[in-house]
Amino acid sequence: MHISSKSGIGIALVSLLATFAPSQGTAQFDGHGPDAWQVTGVASDDWLNLRMGPSTDYPIIGSFPSGATGLTMTTCVPFMAEGQGIMLSQAERNLLDLPPRWCLMSDGQTHGWAAAQFLMEATGPAMTDESSDKMISDAVLLVQRLYARHEQAMRGEALDPLGAARSMDFFMADIAYSLSQEQWQADPLYDAQDTDISGFRVVPDPDQPMLRGMITVRAEFTNFGRPQSVMFNLRADPDQPGTPVRIMRIDHGEWSVP
Repeated sequence: MHISSKSGIGIALVSLLATFAPSQGTAQFDGHGPDAWQVTGVASDDWLNLRMGPSTDYPIIGSFPSGATGLTMTTCVPFMAEGQGIMLSQAERNLLDLPPRWCLMSDGQTHGWAAAQFLMEATGPAMTDESSDKMISDAVLLVQRLYARHEQAMRGEALDPLGAARSMDFFMADIAYSLSQEQWQADPLYDAQDTDISGFRVVPDPDQPMLRGMITVRAEFTNFGRPQSVMFNLRADPDQPGTPVRIMRIDHGEWSVP
């Protein structure tokens, strides 16, 4: 069943806005607002289809399961700036006959356009500055521990943190196994075959350490006299007990893991 094809072309904008709570309505005008969204109105045994573009004319490129949460929204179409939406009276909204609203969504791994009528603001307490700071701190400690275990594994003193037995201790559940099966041409943490490391440190990204639930930290070090910086993207993993912070991507600039 293709959930994303349920909307008819002639649904008015006001009908779509009515699927959101009043506090969410203005946020929906420009595709921004709440930091997290979830799938709603989808049967427990069904999926919300993601498409290459904002209509059922585009092919399906992924899906979110019923009840999926922690989703991020980039934008929605038809586009209407918040100020424009506020200026419209209810009667004027009723006269609109715009195509169904679609939003560009992501769960950190899967990306695509989803029908807005199946999206709502994620329930649960809002993230406080204190909880945000703790997640960033947890992310820094996790990356530090990853490098420490990696060094120990190379000396034969610990299990490989990228191996099947330990990968879920550091990486998102949906990529941990595939990473453990990789045959690396260069060290995935240092981007090198040989290392002589000095000046190592892990720090939150100074420009934007956390955005919409995704945390970015940097590992900085010198290898054979050459400064290097490795970017780590992390997010809370709902597929692991306790929803711990886990690594979803390692970016070396010219290549990334995964």
